[in-house]
Amino acid sequence: MKPFYLILIAIGFAVAGQIFMKQGMTGYQLGGITILSLIPQFLKMIFRPFVFMGFVLYMLSSFFWLVAISRVELSYAYPMISISYVLVVFLSWLIFKEEVGPVRWLGVAIIIFGVYLISRSG
Repeated sequence: MKPFYLILIAIGFAVAGQIFMKQGMTGYQLGGITILSLIPQFLKMIFRPFVFMGFVLYMLSSFFWLVAISRVELSYAYPMISISYVLVVFLSWLIFKEEVGPVRWLGVAIIIFGVYLISRSG
């Protein structure tokens, strides 16, 4: 498989992981964090079904990412991660009805242009 596609798959799993974790944490009331409560709080969070699935998706993303960077220059691959920012903003707006103002959309457009330029160089 071409490294570019491996990068896209890694990004797709990472974005899905973010969306699942956000869904899992929606409505979760996080108490005050202290040294003694850190591990119990973490365990309560990670075993929420959507959060757990988000972590699984992140592991899959990491696998594809490692394969991708074994085949291409990191200076080419790493900036491609910016696509995930674009997708997370769009999906947050679409799924969670988050407010995304014009300045943020402009930032998204600039990221897309930057990724396009980098993809043309590889």
